[in-house]
Amino acid sequence: MLRPAVIAPIVCVLASGAAVLSFARESWLGVVWLLLAGLTSNMAWYYARRARSGARAAGAGGCADGGSCGACMRRACE
Repeated sequence: MLRPAVIAPIVCVLASGAAVLSFARESWLGVVWLLLAGLTSNMAWYYARRARSGARAAGAGGCADGGSCGACMRRACE
């Protein structure tokens, strides 16, 4: 199964294209496609930023597995 980080930008591009086609055909359904494109754009931005912060934490002696799960921080607080 594909990860949401891969699916979100793909759905964003497809929804944007569907919105353009809907508005070109003078259909108000394009508003729904536009809202979906906005939502998936935010999801794609979130996952990209999360991956960047995870890579930064791994390079600075962060989590051993390179992820940004926060388990190291949880253990430190207990």
